[in-house]
Amino acid sequence: MGIKNSDLVANLVALPQVANNPSELGGVVRIAQGNVALGTGDSDDNDIVMLAPIPTNATILSVRIGSDGLGGSCTFNVGFYPTTAESDADAIDEDALATSVADGAAVAELRYEVLNLNTTGQQVWELAGQSSDPSDVYYVAATFNAAGGTAGDIAFIIEYIVN
Repeated sequence: MGIKNSDLVANLVALPQVANNPSELGGVVRIAQGNVALGTGDSDDNDIVMLAPIPTNATILSVRIGSDGLGGSCTFNVGFYPTTAESDADAIDEDALATSVADGAAVAELRYEVLNLNTTGQQVWELAGQSSDPSDVYYVAATFNAAGGTAGDIAFIIEYIVN
C-alpha cells in the first residue's frame, strides 16, 4: 500500500513546515451573484453582458450561469474582459471559461466547461491566458455568439477566493 501526499499535506509534514497558499488552504470564499434583465436587443450576436468584476489574483472555484430562453438559436461564451472594454474586440479571452452555452438552461456549472482540472488553483490572470498578473480587475462576461432577440434574464453565481 502506498501513500501519496498532495502539496498541501507535504507542506504540513515538512520539517521545517512550509506555509501553504491561503487561496489553496483556509481561504475565505467570496461571492459575486446577481441577475441581469435583458431587453429584446441585448442578446444579439457579439453583444456582451458584463457579469461581475473579479480581481486578477483571485482563484475561481465556481461559475454558474443560467438564463431564460432568449429566442432564436441563442448561445453565449463566458470569459474575461478588462475594465476598459468597449467591444468584444477588447476581450482578453471571451470564451476562456465556456463556449456556446445554450440559453434557456437552468443554472449550470461552467468553471470547467473549457478549462481542465489541472487549472484548479490557478488565478484569474492565468485562466485568462496572461503571462503575468496585471494586478487589476477583469470582468467575467457573457458574449453572445448566436443571436437571441427575446427579452429575458441571466442569473449568475461566481465563487472565488482572494487571500
